[in-house]
Amino acid sequence: MRTARLKISTRLMIALSLLILLQAVILGVFTLRYLGDSLEEQMGQRALQLASMISQTPSIRDAVARGDSPTVQSIVADLRLATDASFISIGDADGIRLVHPIAERIGKPMVGGDNYRALELGESYISKAVGSLGESIRGKTPVFDNVGKVVGVVSVGYLTTTIDETVSNYQETIIIVTWALLALSILIAYYIGRRFRAAIFDLEPHEIAALFLERNATLESLREGIIAINAEGKITTFNRAALKALNLPEDQILTGKPLNDVLPESRLPAMLETGAPEYDRETFINGRTLIINRLPIMRGNDLVGVVASFRPKDELAEVSRQLTRIRQYADALRSQAHEYANKLHTIAGLISIDAKDEALELIGQETAGHQALLTWIKESVDDHLFAGLLLGKYNRSNELGLRLEIDTDSNLSKLPDHIDSQQLVTLVGNLIDNALEATLSNNCEQVSLSFTDLGEEILVEVEDQGPGIAPEQREAIFRQGYSTKGENRGIGLHLVTAICDQLNAKITVETLAPRGSRFTLYIPRSNIAGNDKAQNAVNHSTISRSKDV
Repeated sequence: MRTARLKISTRLMIALSLLILLQAVILGVFTLRYLGDSLEEQMGQRALQLASMISQTPSIRDAVARGDSPTVQSIVADLRLATDASFISIGDADGIRLVHPIAERIGKPMVGGDNYRALELGESYISKAVGSLGESIRGKTPVFDNVGKVVGVVSVGYLTTTIDETVSNYQETIIIVTWALLALSILIAYYIGRRFRAAIFDLEPHEIAALFLERNATLESLREGIIAINAEGKITTFNRAALKALNLPEDQILTGKPLNDVLPESRLPAMLETGAPEYDRETFINGRTLIINRLPIMRGNDLVGVVASFRPKDELAEVSRQLTRIRQYADALRSQAHEYANKLHTIAGLISIDAKDEALELIGQETAGHQALLTWIKESVDDHLFAGLLLGKYNRSNELGLRLEIDTDSNLSKLPDHIDSQQLVTLVGNLIDNALEATLSNNCEQVSLSFTDLGEEILVEVEDQGPGIAPEQREAIFRQGYSTKGENRGIGLHLVTAICDQLNAKITVETLAPRGSRFTLYIPRSNIAGNDKAQNAVNHSTISRSKDV
Protein backbone atom coordinates (compact mmCIF):
# COMPACT_ATOMS: atom_id res chain seq x y z
CA MET A 1 0.00 0.00 0.00
CA ARG A 2 1.44 3.33 -1.03
CA THR A 3 1.96 5.79 1.83
CA ALA A 4 0.46 9.25 1.51
CA ARG A 5 2.92 11.99 0.68
CA LEU A 6 3.25 15.05 2.87
CA LYS A 7 2.46 18.34 1.20
CA ILE A 8 5.41 20.43 0.07
CA SER A 9 4.49 23.16 2.57
CA THR A 10 4.49 20.63 5.43
CA ARG A 11 7.82 19.16 4.33
CA LEU A 12 9.29 22.62 3.96
CA MET A 13 8.09 23.59 7.45
CA ILE A 14 9.55 20.42 8.97
CA ALA A 15 12.85 20.86 7.14
CA LEU A 16 13.24 24.49 8.17
CA SER A 17 12.25 23.71 11.75
CA LEU A 18 14.78 20.87 12.00
CA LEU A 19 17.44 23.06 10.44
CA ILE A 20 16.81 25.88 12.93
CA LEU A 21 16.72 23.40 15.81
CA LEU A 22 19.98 21.79 14.71
CA GLN A 23 21.63 25.17 14.35
CA ALA A 24 20.36 26.26 17.77
CA VAL A 25 21.63 23.05 19.44
CA ILE A 26 25.04 23.32 17.82
CA LEU A 27 25.29 27.01 18.64
CA GLY A 28 24.11 26.40 22.22
CA VAL A 29 26.61 23.61 22.85
CA PHE A 30 29.41 25.68 21.37
CA THR A 31 28.36 28.74 23.40
CA LEU A 32 28.18 26.82 26.69
CA ARG A 33 31.49 25.12 26.01
CA TYR A 34 33.12 28.40 25.11
CA LEU A 35 31.56 30.08 28.14
CA GLY A 36 32.87 27.35 30.47
CA ASP A 37 36.38 27.56 29.02
CA SER A 38 36.33 31.34 29.25
CA LEU A 39 35.17 31.30 32.86
CA GLU A 40 37.89 28.80 33.77
CA GLU A 41 40.53 30.96 32.10
CA GLN A 42 39.27 34.15 33.79
CA MET A 43 39.06 32.53 37.23
CA GLY A 44 42.51 31.03 36.81
CA GLN A 45 43.97 34.42 35.99
CA ARG A 46 42.21 36.01 38.96
CA ALA A 47 43.45 33.22 41.25
CA LEU A 48 47.01 33.61 39.95
CA GLN A 49 46.96 37.39 40.38
CA LEU A 50 45.63 37.06 43.93
CA ALA A 51 48.18 34.35 44.81
CA SER A 52 51.01 36.48 43.41
CA MET A 53 49.87 39.48 45.47
CA ILE A 54 49.70 37.42 48.67
CA SER A 55 53.10 35.81 48.06
CA GLN A 56 54.74 39.23 47.71
CA THR A 57 53.31 40.64 50.94
CA PRO A 58 56.36 41.15 53.27
CA SER A 59 54.61 40.10 56.47
CA ILE A 60 53.46 36.87 54.89
CA ARG A 61 56.91 36.19 53.44
CA ASP A 62 58.51 36.59 56.89
CA ALA A 63 55.87 34.50 58.69
CA VAL A 64 56.07 31.71 56.10
CA ALA A 65 59.90 31.72 56.34
CA ARG A 66 59.61 31.29 60.12
CA GLY A 67 56.80 28.69 59.81
CA ASP A 68 54.58 30.96 61.93
CA SER A 69 51.15 29.54 61.11
CA PRO A 70 49.01 31.73 63.48
CA THR A 71 50.48 34.95 62.08
CA VAL A 72 49.89 33.85 58.49
CA GLN A 73 46.32 32.78 59.31
CA SER A 74 45.42 36.13 60.86
CA ILE A 75 46.73 38.01 57.81
CA VAL A 76 45.00 35.73 55.32
CA ALA A 77 41.71 35.80 57.23
CA ASP A 78 41.34 39.53 56.43
CA LEU A 79 42.25 38.93 52.76
CA ARG A 80 39.73 36.06 52.40
CA LEU A 81 36.91 38.39 53.39
CA ALA A 82 37.97 40.93 50.73
CA THR A 83 38.03 38.40 47.83
CA ASP A 84 35.57 36.02 46.15
CA ALA A 85 38.01 33.12 46.03
CA SER A 86 36.70 29.74 47.21
CA PHE A 87 39.81 29.15 49.27
CA ILE A 88 43.27 30.50 50.10
CA SER A 89 45.82 27.91 51.20
CA ILE A 90 49.50 28.48 52.11
CA GLY A 91 52.09 25.77 52.67
CA ASP A 92 55.73 25.75 53.76
CA ALA A 93 58.71 24.52 51.77
CA ASP A 94 57.64 20.90 52.37
CA GLY A 95 54.02 21.46 51.33
CA ILE A 96 52.66 21.35 54.88
CA ARG A 97 49.62 23.60 55.28
CA LEU A 98 50.14 26.80 57.28
CA VAL A 99 46.76 28.26 56.24
CA HIS A 100 43.56 26.45 55.22
CA PRO A 101 39.82 27.33 55.31
CA ILE A 102 39.25 24.31 57.55
CA ALA A 103 41.31 24.70 60.73
CA GLU A 104 41.49 20.92 61.38
CA ARG A 105 43.48 20.45 58.15
CA ILE A 106 46.24 22.91 59.11
CA GLY A 107 49.54 21.10 59.61
CA LYS A 108 48.67 18.41 57.10
CA PRO A 109 50.16 18.04 53.58
CA MET A 110 48.52 19.99 50.77
CA VAL A 111 46.38 17.81 48.44
CA GLY A 112 46.34 17.87 44.63
CA GLY A 113 49.88 16.97 43.65
CA ASP A 114 50.42 20.23 41.76
CA ASN A 115 53.02 21.99 44.02
CA TYR A 116 56.15 20.69 42.27
CA ARG A 117 56.60 23.56 39.82
CA ALA A 118 56.12 26.17 42.56
CA LEU A 119 58.29 24.58 45.29
CA GLU A 120 61.01 23.01 43.11
CA LEU A 121 61.13 25.27 40.05
CA GLY A 122 59.90 28.52 41.59
CA GLU A 123 57.29 29.05 38.83
CA SER A 124 53.87 30.72 39.00
CA TYR A 125 51.10 28.92 37.04
CA ILE A 126 47.43 27.91 36.82
CA SER A 127 46.34 24.33 37.44
CA LYS A 128 43.15 22.31 37.68
CA ALA A 129 43.15 19.62 40.32
CA VAL A 130 41.02 17.85 42.91
CA GLY A 131 41.86 18.97 46.45
CA SER A 132 40.34 18.36 49.85
CA LEU A 133 37.51 20.77 49.01
CA GLY A 134 36.86 19.27 45.58
CA GLU A 135 37.85 20.06 42.01
CA SER A 136 39.05 23.63 41.58
CA ILE A 137 40.91 26.06 39.33
CA ARG A 138 44.06 27.15 41.19
CA GLY A 139 46.64 29.90 40.94
CA LYS A 140 50.00 28.69 42.33
CA THR A 141 52.81 31.07 43.29
CA PRO A 142 56.05 30.36 45.27
CA VAL A 143 56.98 32.41 48.38
CA PHE A 144 60.59 33.63 48.45
CA ASP A 145 62.57 34.82 51.48
CA ASN A 146 64.93 37.80 51.47
CA VAL A 147 67.74 35.86 49.73
CA GLY A 148 65.44 34.43 47.01
CA LYS A 149 65.03 30.96 48.45
CA VAL A 150 61.62 29.22 48.06
CA VAL A 151 60.21 28.90 51.55
CA GLY A 152 56.55 28.15 50.75
CA VAL A 153 53.68 28.18 48.25
CA VAL A 154 50.44 30.18 47.98
CA SER A 155 47.41 28.44 46.41
CA VAL A 156 44.28 30.47 45.62
CA GLY A 157 41.41 28.52 44.07
CA TYR A 158 37.87 28.65 42.70
CA LEU A 159 35.78 25.52 42.89
CA THR A 160 34.51 24.27 39.50
CA THR A 161 31.04 23.99 41.01
CA THR A 162 30.92 27.79 40.83
CA ILE A 163 31.67 27.61 37.12
CA ASP A 164 29.02 24.94 36.62
CA GLU A 165 26.41 27.09 38.37
CA THR A 166 27.24 30.07 36.14
CA VAL A 167 27.13 27.93 32.99
CA SER A 168 23.82 26.41 34.14
CA ASN A 169 22.29 29.88 34.46
CA TYR A 170 23.34 30.72 30.91
CA GLN A 171 22.14 27.29 29.75
CA GLU A 172 18.57 28.08 30.81
CA THR A 173 18.70 31.31 28.82
CA ILE A 174 20.04 29.50 25.73
CA ILE A 175 17.31 26.84 25.95
CA ILE A 176 14.62 29.53 26.13
CA VAL A 177 16.14 31.32 23.11
CA THR A 178 16.33 28.00 21.22
CA TRP A 179 12.63 27.26 21.73
CA ALA A 180 11.77 30.81 20.73
CA LEU A 181 13.81 30.43 17.53
CA LEU A 182 12.11 27.09 16.83
CA ALA A 183 8.67 28.65 17.18
CA LEU A 184 9.69 31.57 14.97
CA SER A 185 11.12 29.17 12.36
CA ILE A 186 7.84 27.25 12.25
CA LEU A 187 5.92 30.47 11.55
CA ILE A 188 8.43 31.55 8.90
CA ALA A 189 8.38 28.08 7.31
CA TYR A 190 4.60 28.11 7.21
CA TYR A 191 4.60 31.52 5.51
CA ILE A 192 7.28 30.49 3.01
CA GLY A 193 5.41 27.25 2.30
CA ARG A 194 2.20 29.12 1.56
CA ARG A 195 3.95 31.55 -0.77
CA PHE A 196 5.85 28.74 -2.44
CA ARG A 197 2.70 26.72 -3.11
CA ALA A 198 0.98 29.80 -4.50
CA ALA A 199 3.93 30.39 -6.84
CA ILE A 200 3.70 26.84 -8.23
CA PHE A 201 -0.11 26.95 -8.53
CA ASP A 202 -0.68 24.73 -5.47
CA LEU A 203 1.03 21.77 -7.16
CA GLU A 204 3.20 19.18 -5.48
CA PRO A 205 6.70 18.38 -6.82
CA HIS A 206 5.63 14.97 -8.19
CA GLU A 207 2.68 16.64 -9.91
CA ILE A 208 5.01 19.24 -11.45
CA ALA A 209 7.31 16.44 -12.65
CA ALA A 210 4.37 14.59 -14.22
CA LEU A 211 3.18 17.78 -15.93
CA PHE A 212 6.69 18.42 -17.21
CA LEU A 213 6.87 14.97 -18.77
CA GLU A 214 3.39 15.34 -20.25
CA ARG A 215 4.29 18.77 -21.61
CA ASN A 216 7.42 17.44 -23.33
CA ALA A 217 5.52 14.49 -24.79
CA THR A 218 2.76 16.81 -26.01
CA LEU A 219 5.22 19.20 -27.66
CA GLU A 220 6.99 16.37 -29.47
CA SER A 221 3.70 14.84 -30.62
CA LEU A 222 2.62 18.07 -32.34
CA ARG A 223 3.34 18.44 -36.02
CA GLU A 224 3.34 22.21 -35.61
CA GLY A 225 6.55 23.93 -34.59
CA ILE A 226 6.49 25.53 -31.13
CA ILE A 227 8.95 28.15 -29.83
CA ALA A 228 8.53 30.21 -26.66
CA ILE A 229 10.72 32.94 -25.17
CA ASN A 230 10.82 34.58 -21.75
CA ALA A 231 10.77 38.26 -20.89
CA GLU A 232 14.51 38.49 -21.61
CA GLY A 233 14.08 37.20 -25.17
CA LYS A 234 15.72 33.84 -24.43
CA ILE A 235 14.29 30.58 -25.77
CA THR A 236 12.54 28.51 -23.11
CA THR A 237 10.63 25.97 -25.21
CA PHE A 238 11.02 24.35 -28.60
CA ASN A 239 10.18 21.04 -30.23
CA ARG A 240 11.60 18.95 -33.07
CA ALA A 241 8.92 20.13 -35.46
CA ALA A 242 10.21 23.68 -34.97
CA LEU A 243 13.76 22.64 -35.88
CA LYS A 244 12.50 20.88 -39.00
CA ALA A 245 10.21 23.73 -40.07
CA LEU A 246 12.98 26.32 -39.61
CA ASN A 247 15.66 24.24 -41.39
CA LEU A 248 17.76 24.07 -38.20
CA PRO A 249 19.97 21.09 -37.21
CA GLU A 250 17.86 18.58 -35.29
CA ASP A 251 20.62 18.00 -32.72
CA GLN A 252 20.84 21.71 -31.88
CA ILE A 253 19.90 22.74 -28.33
CA LEU A 254 18.10 26.09 -28.33
CA THR A 255 17.05 26.37 -24.69
CA GLY A 256 18.62 29.41 -23.01
CA LYS A 257 19.87 31.01 -26.22
CA PRO A 258 18.73 34.53 -27.24
CA LEU A 259 16.19 34.16 -30.03
CA ASN A 260 17.83 36.97 -32.02
CA ASP A 261 21.03 34.90 -32.21
CA VAL A 262 19.14 31.93 -33.67
CA LEU A 263 16.54 33.75 -35.79
CA PRO A 264 17.61 37.37 -36.39
CA GLU A 265 14.44 38.07 -38.42
CA SER A 266 12.09 37.05 -35.62
CA ARG A 267 9.32 39.35 -34.43
CA LEU A 268 8.76 37.56 -31.12
CA PRO A 269 11.02 39.93 -29.09
CA ALA A 270 9.08 42.89 -30.49
CA MET A 271 5.87 41.38 -29.10
CA LEU A 272 7.34 41.67 -25.61
CA GLU A 273 6.70 45.39 -25.96
CA THR A 274 3.33 45.36 -27.73
CA GLY A 275 1.74 42.22 -26.26
CA ALA A 276 -0.66 42.09 -29.24
CA PRO A 277 -1.50 38.55 -30.48
CA GLU A 278 -1.18 37.69 -34.16
CA TYR A 279 -2.97 34.92 -36.03
CA ASP A 280 -2.31 33.14 -39.34
CA ARG A 281 0.48 35.46 -40.42
CA GLU A 282 2.34 34.36 -43.54
CA THR A 283 6.10 34.68 -43.06
CA PHE A 284 9.18 33.79 -45.10
CA ILE A 285 12.11 32.72 -42.94
CA ASN A 286 15.16 30.47 -43.37
CA GLY A 287 14.01 29.56 -46.87
CA ARG A 288 10.53 28.41 -45.80
CA THR A 289 7.16 30.10 -46.04
CA LEU A 290 5.39 29.62 -42.71
CA ILE A 291 1.92 30.27 -41.35
CA ILE A 292 2.44 31.58 -37.80
CA ASN A 293 0.33 32.30 -34.74
CA ARG A 294 1.87 34.35 -31.92
CA LEU A 295 0.42 34.77 -28.45
CA PRO A 296 1.71 36.62 -25.36
CA ILE A 297 2.22 34.73 -22.10
CA MET A 298 0.66 36.67 -19.23
CA ARG A 299 1.10 36.29 -15.47
CA GLY A 300 -1.63 38.45 -14.07
CA ASN A 301 -1.10 41.78 -15.80
CA ASP A 302 2.58 41.14 -16.49
CA LEU A 303 3.87 39.99 -19.89
CA VAL A 304 6.41 37.27 -19.09
CA GLY A 305 6.98 35.77 -22.54
CA VAL A 306 5.70 34.98 -26.02
CA VAL A 307 4.90 31.67 -27.71
CA ALA A 308 4.70 31.03 -31.46
CA SER A 309 3.22 28.06 -33.28
CA PHE A 310 3.85 27.63 -36.97
CA ARG A 311 3.69 25.23 -39.86
CA PRO A 312 5.14 25.31 -43.37
CA LYS A 313 2.68 26.78 -45.83
CA ASP A 314 3.38 24.05 -48.37
CA GLU A 315 2.05 21.44 -45.90
CA LEU A 316 -1.17 23.39 -45.48
CA ALA A 317 -1.42 23.84 -49.23
CA GLU A 318 -0.94 20.09 -49.66
CA VAL A 319 -3.80 19.43 -47.27
CA SER A 320 -5.97 21.90 -49.17
CA ARG A 321 -5.10 20.21 -52.45
CA GLN A 322 -5.96 16.80 -51.08
CA LEU A 323 -9.29 18.04 -49.76
CA THR A 324 -10.02 19.71 -53.07
CA ARG A 325 -9.20 16.54 -54.97
CA ILE A 326 -11.38 14.44 -52.69
CA ARG A 327 -14.24 16.90 -53.13
CA GLN A 328 -13.80 16.76 -56.90
CA TYR A 329 -13.85 12.98 -56.89
CA ALA A 330 -16.94 12.99 -54.70
CA ASP A 331 -18.67 15.48 -57.01
CA ALA A 332 -17.80 13.37 -60.03
CA LEU A 333 -19.12 10.19 -58.47
CA ARG A 334 -22.27 11.90 -57.27
CA SER A 335 -22.99 13.47 -60.65
CA GLN A 336 -22.34 10.21 -62.47
CA ALA A 337 -24.59 8.31 -60.09
CA HIS A 338 -27.33 10.91 -60.44
CA GLU A 339 -27.10 11.01 -64.23
CA TYR A 340 -27.03 7.26 -64.67
CA ALA A 341 -29.90 6.85 -62.23
CA ASN A 342 -32.03 9.12 -64.43
CA LYS A 343 -31.01 7.23 -67.55
CA LEU A 344 -31.75 3.87 -65.93
CA HIS A 345 -35.17 5.07 -64.82
CA THR A 346 -35.90 6.23 -68.37
CA ILE A 347 -34.76 2.95 -69.85
CA ALA A 348 -36.81 1.00 -67.29
CA GLY A 349 -39.88 3.08 -68.19
CA LEU A 350 -39.44 2.45 -71.91
CA ILE A 351 -39.11 -1.28 -71.33
CA SER A 352 -42.18 -1.35 -69.09
CA ILE A 353 -44.32 0.22 -71.86
CA ASP A 354 -42.85 -2.24 -74.36
CA ALA A 355 -40.91 0.50 -76.25
CA LYS A 356 -37.90 -1.72 -76.70
CA ASP A 357 -36.63 -0.01 -79.85
CA GLU A 358 -36.56 3.41 -78.15
CA ALA A 359 -34.80 1.89 -75.13
CA LEU A 360 -32.15 0.29 -77.31
CA GLU A 361 -31.68 3.57 -79.21
CA LEU A 362 -31.23 5.51 -75.91
CA ILE A 363 -28.74 2.95 -74.68
CA GLY A 364 -26.86 3.20 -77.96
CA GLN A 365 -26.80 7.01 -77.86
CA GLU A 366 -25.58 7.03 -74.28
CA THR A 367 -22.95 4.44 -74.98
CA ALA A 368 -21.82 6.19 -78.14
CA GLY A 369 -21.62 9.63 -76.43
CA HIS A 370 -19.63 8.41 -73.46
CA GLN A 371 -17.50 6.15 -75.62
CA ALA A 372 -16.65 9.09 -77.89
CA LEU A 373 -15.74 11.26 -74.87
CA LEU A 374 -13.66 8.50 -73.31
CA THR A 375 -11.92 7.78 -76.61
CA TRP A 376 -11.06 11.46 -77.10
CA ILE A 377 -9.80 11.87 -73.53
CA LYS A 378 -7.69 8.71 -73.87
CA GLU A 379 -6.11 9.96 -77.10
CA SER A 380 -5.62 13.61 -76.10
CA VAL A 381 -4.77 13.50 -72.38
CA ASP A 382 -1.85 11.47 -71.03
CA ASP A 383 -2.29 12.40 -67.34
CA HIS A 384 -4.81 10.09 -65.67
CA LEU A 385 -5.73 12.46 -62.84
CA PHE A 386 -6.47 15.28 -65.27
CA ALA A 387 -8.47 12.91 -67.48
CA GLY A 388 -10.54 11.86 -64.49
CA LEU A 389 -11.14 15.53 -63.66
CA LEU A 390 -12.48 16.21 -67.17
CA LEU A 391 -14.87 13.27 -67.04
CA GLY A 392 -16.09 14.23 -63.56
CA LYS A 393 -16.69 17.89 -64.45
CA TYR A 394 -18.43 16.86 -67.67
CA ASN A 395 -20.88 14.73 -65.71
CA ARG A 396 -21.24 17.45 -63.06
CA SER A 397 -22.25 20.01 -65.71
CA ASN A 398 -24.87 17.61 -67.10
CA GLU A 399 -26.26 17.14 -63.60
CA LEU A 400 -26.59 20.93 -63.21
CA GLY A 401 -28.35 21.17 -66.56
CA LEU A 402 -25.33 22.85 -68.15
CA ARG A 403 -23.07 21.92 -71.01
CA LEU A 404 -19.30 21.69 -70.70
CA GLU A 405 -17.85 22.16 -74.18
CA ILE A 406 -14.30 20.83 -74.41
CA ASP A 407 -12.39 21.97 -77.50
CA THR A 408 -11.62 18.83 -79.50
CA ASP A 409 -8.30 20.35 -80.61
CA SER A 410 -7.17 20.39 -76.99
CA ASN A 411 -4.32 18.11 -75.97
CA LEU A 412 -2.09 17.50 -72.97
CA SER A 413 0.95 15.21 -73.08
CA LYS A 414 2.94 13.98 -70.09
CA LEU A 415 3.48 16.71 -67.50
CA PRO A 416 7.02 18.01 -66.77
CA ASP A 417 8.63 16.72 -63.59
CA HIS A 418 8.26 20.02 -61.74
CA ILE A 419 4.47 20.07 -62.24
CA ASP A 420 2.47 17.75 -60.01
CA SER A 421 -0.75 16.29 -61.41
CA GLN A 422 -2.57 17.28 -58.23
CA GLN A 423 -1.54 20.91 -58.74
CA LEU A 424 -2.95 20.97 -62.28
CA VAL A 425 -6.17 19.24 -61.14
CA THR A 426 -6.60 21.84 -58.38
CA LEU A 427 -6.02 24.76 -60.76
CA VAL A 428 -8.36 23.65 -63.55
CA GLY A 429 -10.95 22.12 -61.21
CA ASN A 430 -11.42 25.37 -59.29
CA LEU A 431 -11.66 27.41 -62.49
CA ILE A 432 -14.34 25.06 -63.94
CA ASP A 433 -16.32 25.07 -60.66
CA ASN A 434 -16.37 28.88 -60.61
CA ALA A 435 -17.41 28.95 -64.27
CA LEU A 436 -20.27 26.50 -63.69
CA GLU A 437 -21.57 28.50 -60.72
CA ALA A 438 -21.31 31.82 -62.60
CA THR A 439 -23.10 30.40 -65.68
CA LEU A 440 -25.83 28.80 -63.59
CA SER A 441 -26.42 32.03 -61.63
CA ASN A 442 -26.90 33.93 -64.93
CA ASN A 443 -29.43 31.37 -66.25
CA CYS A 444 -27.18 30.37 -69.15
CA GLU A 445 -26.09 26.94 -70.32
CA GLN A 446 -22.54 26.66 -71.61
CA VAL A 447 -19.01 26.60 -70.16
CA SER A 448 -16.10 26.25 -72.58
CA LEU A 449 -12.75 24.65 -71.88
CA SER A 450 -9.62 24.41 -74.02
CA PHE A 451 -6.04 23.49 -73.21
CA THR A 452 -2.79 22.81 -75.05
CA ASP A 453 0.90 22.28 -74.37
CA LEU A 454 2.26 22.71 -77.88
CA GLY A 455 4.36 25.78 -77.01
CA GLU A 456 6.68 26.65 -74.15
CA GLU A 457 3.70 26.87 -71.80
CA ILE A 458 0.68 24.84 -70.86
CA LEU A 459 -2.21 27.09 -71.84
CA VAL A 460 -5.67 26.58 -70.25
CA GLU A 461 -8.73 28.73 -71.04
CA VAL A 462 -12.04 28.54 -69.20
CA GLU A 463 -14.96 30.66 -70.45
CA ASP A 464 -18.28 31.07 -68.67
CA GLN A 465 -21.54 32.83 -69.49
CA GLY A 466 -21.86 34.48 -66.13
CA PRO A 467 -22.50 38.15 -65.29
CA GLY A 468 -18.82 39.01 -65.78
CA ILE A 469 -16.29 40.54 -63.39
CA ALA A 470 -15.99 44.28 -62.89
CA PRO A 471 -12.46 45.72 -63.43
CA GLU A 472 -12.21 46.82 -59.79
CA GLN A 473 -12.91 43.23 -58.64
CA ARG A 474 -10.30 41.46 -60.78
CA GLU A 475 -7.62 41.62 -58.09
CA ALA A 476 -9.95 41.20 -55.10
CA ILE A 477 -11.37 37.86 -56.31
CA PHE A 478 -8.00 36.20 -55.69
CA ARG A 479 -7.82 37.29 -52.05
CA GLN A 480 -8.55 34.68 -49.41
CA GLY A 481 -12.08 34.97 -48.06
CA TYR A 482 -13.29 37.38 -50.77
CA SER A 483 -16.54 36.20 -52.35
CA THR A 484 -19.90 37.52 -53.50
CA LYS A 485 -21.51 34.14 -52.73
CA GLY A 486 -21.79 34.42 -48.95
CA GLU A 487 -19.75 33.35 -45.92
CA ASN A 488 -17.18 30.53 -45.83
CA ARG A 489 -16.36 31.04 -49.52
CA GLY A 490 -13.50 32.71 -51.41
CA ILE A 491 -11.06 29.82 -51.02
CA GLY A 492 -10.79 28.36 -54.53
CA LEU A 493 -9.24 31.27 -56.41
CA HIS A 494 -6.92 32.05 -53.49
CA LEU A 495 -5.69 28.46 -53.70
CA VAL A 496 -5.25 28.90 -57.47
CA THR A 497 -3.06 31.94 -56.83
CA ALA A 498 -0.94 30.05 -54.27
CA ILE A 499 -0.28 27.19 -56.70
CA CYS A 500 0.50 29.66 -59.51
CA ASP A 501 3.17 31.19 -57.27
CA GLN A 502 4.69 27.76 -56.70
CA LEU A 503 4.73 26.93 -60.44
CA ASN A 504 5.73 30.45 -61.54
CA ALA A 505 2.49 30.46 -63.52
CA LYS A 506 0.32 33.40 -64.54
CA ILE A 507 -3.45 33.81 -64.63
CA THR A 508 -5.43 36.54 -66.43
CA VAL A 509 -9.10 37.54 -66.36
CA GLU A 510 -11.08 39.06 -69.23
CA THR A 511 -14.69 40.17 -69.51
CA LEU A 512 -16.41 38.87 -72.65
CA ALA A 513 -19.13 40.50 -74.68
CA PRO A 514 -22.07 40.34 -74.42
CA ARG A 515 -21.63 38.33 -71.22
CA GLY A 516 -19.23 36.05 -69.39
CA SER A 517 -15.60 35.95 -68.38
CA ARG A 518 -12.47 34.18 -69.59
CA PHE A 519 -9.78 32.89 -67.20
CA THR A 520 -6.50 32.09 -68.97
CA LEU A 521 -3.78 30.11 -67.22
CA TYR A 522 -0.14 30.10 -68.40
CA ILE A 523 2.07 27.41 -66.84
CA PRO A 524 5.74 27.29 -67.95
CA ARG A 525 6.78 23.84 -69.16
CA SER A 526 10.42 24.56 -68.31
CA ASN A 527 11.56 25.10 -64.74
CA ILE A 528 14.74 27.08 -65.56
CA ALA A 529 13.04 30.44 -65.93
CA GLY A 530 10.83 29.50 -63.04
CA ASN A 531 13.86 29.06 -60.81
CA ASP A 532 15.14 32.52 -61.72
CA LYS A 533 11.79 34.17 -61.07
CA ALA A 534 11.26 32.14 -57.92
CA GLN A 535 14.65 33.27 -56.63
CA ASN A 536 13.73 36.89 -57.34
CA ALA A 537 10.45 36.37 -55.50
CA VAL A 538 12.32 34.83 -52.57
CA ASN A 539 14.75 37.75 -52.43
CA HIS A 540 11.92 40.26 -52.60
CA SER A 541 9.99 38.34 -49.96
CA THR A 542 13.05 38.22 -47.72
CA ILE A 543 13.47 41.99 -47.96
CA SER A 544 9.82 42.89 -47.45
CA ARG A 545 8.62 40.21 -45.02
CA SER A 546 11.63 38.97 -43.05
CA LYS A 547 10.64 40.63 -39.77
CA ASP A 548 8.65 37.66 -38.52
CA VAL A 549 8.30 34.36 -36.39
